[in-house]
Amino acid sequence: MAYELETIRTSQEIFYYLLEYHELREEEEQLLYKAYTEQEEIQNLVKSQGEIAGSNIERYGNVIYLIPKEENNFLGFSKAQLKAALCKSNGTDKDYYLSQFVILTLLVEFFDGQGSSSKAREYMRVGELQNCISMRLKEGAENAAEEEEEKNGIAFSNMQEAYEALKSDERGSRARTTKEGFLYNILIFLQKQGLIEYVEQDEMIKTTKKLDNFMDWNLLNQNNYQRVLRVLGVTEHE
Repeated sequence: MAYELETIRTSQEIFYYLLEYHELREEEEQLLYKAYTEQEEIQNLVKSQGEIAGSNIERYGNVIYLIPKEENNFLGFSKAQLKAALCKSNGTDKDYYLSQFVILTLLVEFFDGQGSSSKAREYMRVGELQNCISMRLKEGAENAAEEEEEKNGIAFSNMQEAYEALKSDERGSRARTTKEGFLYNILIFLQKQGLIEYVEQDEMIKTTKKLDNFMDWNLLNQNNYQRVLRVLGVTEHE
C-alpha cells in the first residue's frame, strides 16, 4: 500500500513524540491525537513503527502510550539496570527478585481484577505494605515445597532471606540496606515512571491514572491476574 508523504510524516511525528515522552495526551497535543485516532492509515503506520522498535502502541481513554515489550532493554529497563536502580550496591539476584515481588504485592493490594474497574482501594500506607510483604513471604516460604518453587520460577525462601537481611530503622532511613530504605527507593522509582504518587510526609501511596488504565485494559485480564495470584501464593477465597 502506498501512503501519501504527509501521512508518513505525521505518523513519524507522533512516533517521535511517543519516543520522547512515552505518552501522548489529547489535551496536550490535540492535533496529533486527533490524527492518530481519526485516521486509520496514520494509526497503522505508528503501530508498525512501534512494532519495529519492540514496543506496543496502545490508547487507554484519552491517552496514547508507548509500551516497551518485556525483552526491550533499549526503551525499557534491563535486569541489570533495574537491579542498580532498586537494590543495594552489591545486590544479588535474591535482592532483585525481592524488588519485583514488592511491586507485584503492591499491585495486588491495589487491584483485585474484578468488576468494570480492577481498582480495589484509593491509597495504602507504607507500613501496611511492609506488613503485607512480610506476611506473604512468610506464608510462601512455609507453604511452597521446593519443587513447587522451581515450577513457578519463584523461591520464597530466598526472597524472605534477602528481606530479613535488611535492617529495620524506625527513623525512616533511606539507605537501601534497610527495609524502610529498600521500599522507599522502589516507591520513588515507580513515582518517576508516573505509576504512583508517593506522599512522603504522610507515608501514603496512591496509584496514578496511567497505572489504573494500564491495569484495567492490559494486565488484569483474568489469565494474567490469576497468574499473579498464583505467584504470590494468594488463594481464591482471599
